[in-house]
This record gives sequence, structure tokens and C-alpha cells, in this order.
Amino acid sequence: MLLSNIARVAVVLWCLSLYGQTAESPAPGSIEAAWKPLRFLIGTWEAKVISGAAAAAGVGTYTFQLELGGHILARHSATLDCKGPDNFNCQHTDLLYIYRESPAQSPQAIYFDDEGHVIHYEVTTPAPGTVVLVSASSASGPQYRLVYELKEGVMQGKFQLRMPGQSRFASYLEWSGRKK
Repeated sequence: MLLSNIARVAVVLWCLSLYGQTAESPAPGSIEAAWKPLRFLIGTWEAKVISGAAAAAGVGTYTFQLELGGHILARHSATLDCKGPDNFNCQHTDLLYIYRESPAQSPQAIYFDDEGHVIHYEVTTPAPGTVVLVSASSASGPQYRLVYELKEGVMQGKFQLRMPGQSRFASYLEWSGRKK
């Protein structure tokens, strides 16, 4: 009798825990919960270059979407219009994959582009609506930082680098745009 009452209480508590879950509060340990801090990225965004060391001006789009059954957050980019120096790749395309090695681990990312660059990043979400991706530092080359910050419906983006021996990151390219 006592065991059956304990089982009933357990079932009631379990049902109550499900009742409180909504699309905004995914079940702990679920795929949705794993992506909650990064969900603000999902969608197709306009990107207009604000400034950059590359001396290029451009407009494009990028799309963040969950892929592979929700296990990967992928960013695909496309350049729509670009003007830059002759040595600047105005038709730049790239892929960024954000993933977790296991549900308990922090997200990581890997970046590929049409120029052959590959960058591995650690991913943090220091505040709601902000994600920062930072590569490992290197004595022989630059360290990279990619920042997305959503403010009042406008996504601000920065691709920055820090050369060996420097203490601060410098922006190579900055952009902003709204969700399409």
C-alpha cells in the first residue's frame, strides 16, 4: 500500500513537471535546452558591412538553422553585392558549424571558407542575446574572435583578430542587419 502511494505521488510530480514546460522552457537535457542560449541566432539575417580593415563594402545574408536532427547549429552565408580591392574575395562563402561533443559539454564551433581557412572556436554566451566564439591563441598566427549581439531586433556582428604579442582584439570586419 505504501509503495503504491509513493508511485502515485511520483507520477503526479512527474506530470506536474511536464505541465510547467513550454516552448520557452524545454526539458532539461533535451536538444532544445542545449540550444536555448543560441536560439536568438536562428533565422535568415541581412548583413551590411559597417566597417572593416579589408576596405570592402558589401551586403549579404546569412542563415542559422538547426541541422542533423537538431544536433548542429549551422550558419551558411551568401554575398549579394560587394565592392572591394582587386585582391579582396567579394564572392566569399563560408560555413560555420556549432556543436557539442556531448550534451554536458560547452558548445564548440568549426569554420570553413572558400579560401581554405579552417578555424576551431570555443563558444560562450556571456549574456542573453550574445554569443562569442574565440579560437585558441597561437604564437605563430592570429587568434580569432567572432561576436554576435542582438540589440533591439538588429544583429551586430564582428570578426576580430589579435596578433601574437598584442593584448587586444582589433576588428577586421563589422556588420549589422535585421532578420528577414
